[in-house]
Amino acid sequence: MAKEPIITNERVDDIPLLLTQLEHIGVEQLIDKHFPCHGNWQGLNLGSVVVIWLTHILSQADHRLNHVQAWVSKRLETLKNFTDESLRSLDLADDRLQAVLRYLSIDANWFSFESELGSSLLRVYDIVPEQVRLDSNQ
Repeated sequence: MAKEPIITNERVDDIPLLLTQLEHIGVEQLIDKHFPCHGNWQGLNLGSVVVIWLTHILSQADHRLNHVQAWVSKRLETLKNFTDESLRSLDLADDRLQAVLRYLSIDANWFSFESELGSSLLRVYDIVPEQVRLDSNQ
């Protein structure tokens, strides 16, 4: 007798787009590089937690800590496809996110993170214009 498949329905919305864009920028690797965690940090790495939290903030337009865990638990399978398979909703509990804020509040690490992130996002071109035209109608 064949086993019936387990079907899970989740609302995906803009999550794949946001996670892919954050992956393309390299936020997870840069966070892990510039904000070292204490040796007792367990579970999902700091960079992955930040990426999922940023996805929640951008998707839901809500920065409150206490709403993230419930949001993750409703979209666990979708998020597991983009992150580590060991993702649990407890990895984004409000006390865990508070610890993330403590790590991100170190100014020296933040400046080096911003510098490296900006260097991969911005391009500066040396353009010497031959003509400049201004439109006076506004």
